[in-house]
Amino acid sequence: MSRLSVLFFLLFFIPVYTQQINFFEITSQFILPENVKVYKGARSTPALQCWYIEIDLKKQGAVVKPYFNLVGREGITSFSQRFNTIASINGGYFDVTSGASYSALVNPDIVYAKNIASVVRDSRTYYLTRGFWSIEETRDMSVDWIYHFGNRVIDIYRFSNPLNNVQGTPVPAPSPLNGSAMYEIKAGVGGGPVLIKNNQIRITYTEEVFWGSGVGLTNRDPRSAIGFTADKRVILFVADGRQTISEGLSLSELATVLKDLGCTDAMNLDGGGSSQMAVGTTLVNRPEGGTFQRAIPTMVSVVIPDSLPLFPAAYLNKKYDTDDSVFCTLTGTWTQSAISGWWGGTPARVAQVGTGERTAEFKLNLPAPGIYTLSAWWVAASDRAENTPYIIYHANGIDTVRVDQSLNGVRWNNIGEFTFTGTHTDRVVISNAASGGNVVCADGLRILSFDSTLTDVYEPVETAPQNFTLLTNYPNPFNPETTIGYQIPEAAMVSLKVFDLLGRKVATIVNETIAAGYYQEQFNGRDLPSGIYIAVLAAGKFSRSVKIMLMK
Repeated sequence: MSRLSVLFFLLFFIPVYTQQINFFEITSQFILPENVKVYKGARSTPALQCWYIEIDLKKQGAVVKPYFNLVGREGITSFSQRFNTIASINGGYFDVTSGASYSALVNPDIVYAKNIASVVRDSRTYYLTRGFWSIEETRDMSVDWIYHFGNRVIDIYRFSNPLNNVQGTPVPAPSPLNGSAMYEIKAGVGGGPVLIKNNQIRITYTEEVFWGSGVGLTNRDPRSAIGFTADKRVILFVADGRQTISEGLSLSELATVLKDLGCTDAMNLDGGGSSQMAVGTTLVNRPEGGTFQRAIPTMVSVVIPDSLPLFPAAYLNKKYDTDDSVFCTLTGTWTQSAISGWWGGTPARVAQVGTGERTAEFKLNLPAPGIYTLSAWWVAASDRAENTPYIIYHANGIDTVRVDQSLNGVRWNNIGEFTFTGTHTDRVVISNAASGGNVVCADGLRILSFDSTLTDVYEPVETAPQNFTLLTNYPNPFNPETTIGYQIPEAAMVSLKVFDLLGRKVATIVNETIAAGYYQEQFNGRDLPSGIYIAVLAAGKFSRSVKIMLMK
């Protein structure tokens, strides 16, 4: 059996406890976009029936969006039909009597529902930071513990750890005070507990105070979950339970299954009788053994891209802040703004309108020549200049784009698309040579590239990476050399090999135990014919492949 065949086999036979879950693809039973696949899983001991939908967000065709039912509650098939979704699973928790959602539901600029802020257990009030899956316009995703400090999207804050709630403690954890603003989220859904965070199984059942809620930790039940992989694949998962043919999963079993499917982050959703999956208007699973569908107020759906406008998958997403002295130089007097809504680690900087004697210069330090999309972030206010100049130095000269900083604050605003040189000459300067207001604002810049030949660029840092990643090679196509980057979060036996399309190995680049870190390896195809090859990285249970093109 070839190496590629072995890898393919391993992807679909996932060991879980006493027996394997045998996953097989059932996509052909439905009419779906190219980037959407459906799998069914089964095992006999303990009995289990489960399904998952995989959406590859690196490709066009469909995206993932949560929905709140403004007309009430309904089963997954009619809910899906109402919004004309491609596929759906149920969302977060709710009151079965009133229908009020206990879990957050966010779509662009609107908070339809918030995660429940506190619960009473044993006559004590416990404040909550509960799970939340979110997606940004760049298709970057996150699973976090969050708290709502208001009713707006900009009032949602994430925390690096949940509140340290402990069952039975005489003094519950105090209400949350400090977190990081989630200004950039486009959409999101709440649930809990968090199952996987930063590629580590971490079930925060106690901290999120699910004890006493009816959501069990160790019992096998119907389950629903959402997760994502390092290469931007979303996993929407349901498991049937409380049946002879399917007992269900405990939360630890659920976390293990999602981890083995490649999820680096994942979160539990409402389970039990709410666990439902539909493709189109077809009910895929059998909640608690029958076709009855519990009426639910929220769902997570696969939809056409127009339903949630996002950028294409970015191969470079680089952000700059005024507090980074390596990339940003302030000339003249700039002071910190007292208005909230800044991007990055420090408040935005403001300078009095003048003649250009005060500037904020950003060095872009881009990896290669190419076309890049430039966006800017500022804190809007009534005294901001209405024509603040952004001066862009690029491959074709110098352009000045003037923006109205009295409007559209606390978001990324498109400045334009420019061809940069990939050298030290690429830069953006914000000048105070403006009018129509008293001050100009300098805060964040963002550079995106949708060119796959630029690769997923990363900059080595002192800390170890959080998860296994195989990066797209650069350049691609190449002749005859290319660089293949990867990262590993822990010491492991690493194999990096190149195969042709017939599965024949043409090169072994790495085959040894190496320490955690970021690595770049050179591959030379001088003795090979032009064509497409496959680079395969294997490290422990992790395996990924990328296509590389040799063009002579």
